[in-house]
Amino acid sequence: MDELESFREIAQDPYFDAVEVTHFEQDEVRDQVKALLEQAHLEVGYGAQPCLLSAGLNPNDTDEAGRKAAEELLVSRLDEAYALGAKSFAIMAGKWKEETRELAYSQLLKTVRTVCRRAAEKGMLVELEVFDYDVDKCALIGPASYAARFAADVRMTEPNFGLMVDLSHIPIMHESTEYVIRILRPYITHLHCGNAVALPGCPAYGDLHPRFGYPNGAIDVPEIVKYLQTLRDEGCFYPDHPLVFSFEVKPQKGESERAVLAGCKRALNRAWALLED
Repeated sequence: MDELESFREIAQDPYFDAVEVTHFEQDEVRDQVKALLEQAHLEVGYGAQPCLLSAGLNPNDTDEAGRKAAEELLVSRLDEAYALGAKSFAIMAGKWKEETRELAYSQLLKTVRTVCRRAAEKGMLVELEVFDYDVDKCALIGPASYAARFAADVRMTEPNFGLMVDLSHIPIMHESTEYVIRILRPYITHLHCGNAVALPGCPAYGDLHPRFGYPNGAIDVPEIVKYLQTLRDEGCFYPDHPLVFSFEVKPQKGESERAVLAGCKRALNRAWALLED
């Protein structure tokens, strides 16, 4: 399916209450997607992570010119996010080196604070997604403990900041679901649900988001149940303002997009059914 057809399918499916978008190269497609989103009464989040990755920019670049370029890109994408009706704006940290880790941390603080202040002018939330630190993306944020420290530092001045936690990243972060949710709970504003292959040398190893049930995958129905159970136990289910909970799953070569999407729904439905009262 092309971009427009994908959004049309989601917009027409009452299973979904929210959708995440990113940068559109074609203005015509963006305008048509915006109309679809408005008609479907969907909550919209904007993901700027692909923008940083495709441009090769690093928001925690220790070179100030490089950091500034990443910051300027993110600020420019805020306008597109706002035009599309997004309530949240997701970003990610860049790569780092052990010897410059604390400098990279302070550089990221500068970038995120600027983006948060610009987003606040538009009434938007900024969310930093927590990634692996030594497998695929090798991002500064990073280990859950480091993410908690960073979120606390940003929240001291920017109340419109939160963290996005992705179930599929936890196995390649070498951490447990319980640990990640418990340590990050005060800062979580968005949840992703996906799968990962954590065994080196196997197909789809790393941060490729294969479907649930994929060979050698670390996440399937039992792990989704644990995710949901931990979130509920930690008080992350807010009846009046529920967190966005989204699939992040990518069909692998030769797989059907519609079949994979249906499999995601089945896995989540089964997990909800197995969740203990």
